[in-house]
Amino acid sequence: MRFLSEEQELVRNTARKFAEKHLKPGVIKRDENAEFPSEQVKMMGELGFMGIMVPEKWNGAGMDTISYTLIIEELSRVDASAGVIVSVNNSLVCQIIANYGNDWQKETYLKKLASGQLLGAFSLSEPQSGSDASNMHTVAEKSGQYYILNGTKNWVTSGINSDVVIVMALTDKSAGYNGISTFIVPKDLDGFSVGKKEDKLGIRGSDTCELYFDNCHIPIKNLIDKEGQGFRIALTTLDGGRIGIAAQALGIAQAALDKSVQYAKERKQFGKTIGSFGALQEKIALMGTNVEASRLLIQKAAVL
Repeated sequence: MRFLSEEQELVRNTARKFAEKHLKPGVIKRDENAEFPSEQVKMMGELGFMGIMVPEKWNGAGMDTISYTLIIEELSRVDASAGVIVSVNNSLVCQIIANYGNDWQKETYLKKLASGQLLGAFSLSEPQSGSDASNMHTVAEKSGQYYILNGTKNWVTSGINSDVVIVMALTDKSAGYNGISTFIVPKDLDGFSVGKKEDKLGIRGSDTCELYFDNCHIPIKNLIDKEGQGFRIALTTLDGGRIGIAAQALGIAQAALDKSVQYAKERKQFGKTIGSFGALQEKIALMGTNVEASRLLIQKAAVL
């Protein structure tokens, strides 16, 4: 495993203790009931977990990317839903505004998102465009001091419980992906409505839904960067976001390994624990090696 600094070790231990104390109780019930961990999200905001890499100037924790992956891993090891919520708010919302937003947008939105006062969501996919994200139909037409937004977005993580959504929309339908722009859209705007919660197979504490825009008037000042920069912003941001996804998967894998080892030490067959059988020992050792190798790769990717 990569050598961690004292600060990174402290961050990891803080996340681990928080997850064990505040996420573990009731985690199975929350998943079964598709219950959003509202109180825990507030607490994570107070710990700086909602704006991990955001500079302190904008109410963030000012940590590095390694610390980000450690926090996501530790949260996901106990509650994968919490890991997803934190990952999206950090990598797909805060980072877009931090990297491409102006000072007014950072003052108005980033400060509150990074401190946990607001929760963010990211909205790119549509019913007809998942991986083919450039094939979008949602449009934002400029009219006076507003953009008028119309369209439907799919599979939006935290779409129900969020306060602010980063939305990609066409401002020039004739320009293809070069006509996509990025907007900060508060949920309280007229013409903005939320669809039903998707009934998922897992990670059910994190809500996923459709979003609908019907002549939703977005102030011009909520345009991030310039018109036509949305596709570049989305792809660049998603590249970084994949590190968070990998950290989530690693946390889940570590939890599975922990449970497997525990079971192997408790389950008895033929008068001894199944963990004492050579074949199973080899399998568990291989699992541990793969988890450690994955952790090293993620940390290398985070440095890059």
